[in-house]
Amino acid sequence: MNKLNGLLAGLLRLMPSPLPRRQNELRGRFARADGIPYSMPVNSDDSPVLMAAFPINKRAAAALLPGEEMRPFSLGGKGLLVVTVVNYKSTDIGKYIEYSLAIAITHGRRPVPPLLPLLFQKTFGLGQFVVDLPVSTEISVKGGKGIWGMPKHQANLDFVVTDSTVSAQYDKDGVLACFVEIERPEPAGLPLKLAASNYCAFRGMLWKSNIYFEATGDLALGKAAKARLILGDAPGVALLKTLQVAEKPVFTAWLPEAHGVLDDHYEAWFLTAPSEAEAAALRGGEMMDSVVGLGQGQEWLEPPDRSRIPGNVKASS
Repeated sequence: MNKLNGLLAGLLRLMPSPLPRRQNELRGRFARADGIPYSMPVNSDDSPVLMAAFPINKRAAAALLPGEEMRPFSLGGKGLLVVTVVNYKSTDIGKYIEYSLAIAITHGRRPVPPLLPLLFQKTFGLGQFVVDLPVSTEISVKGGKGIWGMPKHQANLDFVVTDSTVSAQYDKDGVLACFVEIERPEPAGLPLKLAASNYCAFRGMLWKSNIYFEATGDLALGKAAKARLILGDAPGVALLKTLQVAEKPVFTAWLPEAHGVLDDHYEAWFLTAPSEAEAAALRGGEMMDSVVGLGQGQEWLEPPDRSRIPGNVKASS
């Protein structure tokens, strides 16, 4: 295994950075978008990340995707629910946790062959449709939703690291929404260079944004991947309960110190339907009034209540 990890690490080091040249050219420049000051590019440092992907019912996943522009990514006849929690420790807008619950998708009206999107990510528009995206602070909601169209809202979040596990909990208005815990994969120290596309519904449109991560991390695949996911009763996760989420993850990842750049370029398309009535019924996200009046507060809410979780760990982030 050590030899295999060494070979894989060597190959990964040869991969070029996914960061577009334009983002490097922006270094040293400044911006003020929607009143929020940014030192370009929009980056983050020293940000631990946990990830876990669980098989889901593909038809149920398709029913949750608004419009006709997205299709669930298929792996072994199943879709994937991707849970990603980032503990942002150093950003232009302060410290905050971001808790992403998303469905892996391809962007386009035509069905695509299984697995090929993994090799040709841009060709097939591989990414994830973000169903729910709670964050710790008001300013993160203001920027993420108001600028990039992400479905952010403030909630009670934590991020707990022990010698053997990494876990994160999300409560909303005193109700458990989600708990995820992974067993830390065997240390491999793999040099990872990742590009990810997020698709989000906001103002009746589909918004696409890109983020680029570079990190040294540990991965577990198949039987080696161990995690547990608990979906609670908070409204934000109600739709996820229709997905028939499997208990066993496809993969888990632990990135102790990631460095990311959120591209300031984004795209948006109208969400469409065959009839006016169907268009009116689309789940097109919240409207502009949901961000009007938001400030730039960096205060966190109280930590979530871990006493609801069997085998709970005292929260510390």
